[in-house]
Amino acid sequence: MPIQDLAHLWLQQLTPTLSKYLTFAIAVWLLIWVVLAPFLKPRKIRDSTPYASQLLTELAISIRSMAIFAVAGVAILHLERLGFYSLQPLARSWGALWYWTSLVATIVVHDAYFYWSHRLMHDPRFFRRLHRRHHRSNNPSPFTAYSFDVGEALLMVVFFVVWPMIFPMAWGVHGLFMVFQIARNTMLHCGYELRPARADGRPWLDFMTTTTHHDLHHAQAGYNFGAWFTWWDRWMGTEHPEYLARFADRAWRPIGPQPSPQVGDSR
Repeated sequence: MPIQDLAHLWLQQLTPTLSKYLTFAIAVWLLIWVVLAPFLKPRKIRDSTPYASQLLTELAISIRSMAIFAVAGVAILHLERLGFYSLQPLARSWGALWYWTSLVATIVVHDAYFYWSHRLMHDPRFFRRLHRRHHRSNNPSPFTAYSFDVGEALLMVVFFVVWPMIFPMAWGVHGLFMVFQIARNTMLHCGYELRPARADGRPWLDFMTTTTHHDLHHAQAGYNFGAWFTWWDRWMGTEHPEYLARFADRAWRPIGPQPSPQVGDSR
């Protein structure tokens, strides 16, 4: 295929991928960090706020990651023409129930893939080459979510290329999963704990990760490797020992503007 046609296909893949990323990252930053910041201050996980230079660097690196994902999109188109995705018609023939079941199954399997590939990237033999860029953001922001080294971006996108080859899922499910993971990933890096707590201090839907859960991973990288669910960390003993206490400390704080200290207040 001529290079001009490949470039055109790449741009066709890049445009929606980049649009989704920018929509969620900018929307979360604008809504949580700017518009609602005075109301959400009690739920802010860290006292400090990343500098603008960090956010701009993360944005630039994330755009590079989206460009790599677009290359994978072109590869998927060519592999489909070669017959590697023969299970899609079967998935469509199984109807609406399978459509939504396959989405849930994809999320669950991807969580396992992420947990173990994430632990692999933290192996000292691979960390500097694969994952160091992401952890330069010790205090994450909504733009941290896809601030990846090239190797990490490739490792992450392998799942999206290979999984539809071996699992019957419609392309619509593939698209929905991409939206899900961009939205969740952005929120996990937003720096504010918005999940409500139960009476015992645990999160509602405790089997799902929270922003506090992933923020602790950026603060202390030996813990909390899971993406969407907490069960792998709990099964493998890698959940941060203070996770639930730190979550409750933020989640029990009421949302709303904080009163200004009165004149003569010694606090």
